[in-house]
Amino acid sequence: MLHALRPNPGSTKKRKRVARGNSGGGGTTAGRGTKGQQARAGKGHRFGFEGGQVPLIRRQPKLGGFTNPRRKRFEWVNLESLEAKLESGTYDIAALRKLRIVRSNLPVKLLGGGTLSKKISLSVHAASKSAKAAVEKAGGTVTIVRDR
Repeated sequence: MLHALRPNPGSTKKRKRVARGNSGGGGTTAGRGTKGQQARAGKGHRFGFEGGQVPLIRRQPKLGGFTNPRRKRFEWVNLESLEAKLESGTYDIAALRKLRIVRSNLPVKLLGGGTLSKKISLSVHAASKSAKAAVEKAGGTVTIVRDR
């Protein structure tokens, strides 16, 4: 029955009644040591209090900024590197890796830095508007692939 439930013997013990005299084992300083801020009544201070030093929260710049945890990272390729290293033709990401224009396994983004005069057809993961316009102006095409 519920009224008969008791804790196991030895599993509980009486709490220490501090500040009830020396015979109780917690008299005089009542477990607070001797003197000092921690021994006084109402001793606590607010979270982040650093003893009068300017707290960390106030030492930080006012506007922190933001790091997007879902940011898409690309390896980017500018038009000028394509102009210097490629002949007219069709290239996909594997071909760009083989020619060492792309060196990592990140998705590839085409950027519009430089000029392009050769007719090049590219398959990349992303392209800026200016890069796409420059390739199409030179007579080529940009195809966006979604294999990642």
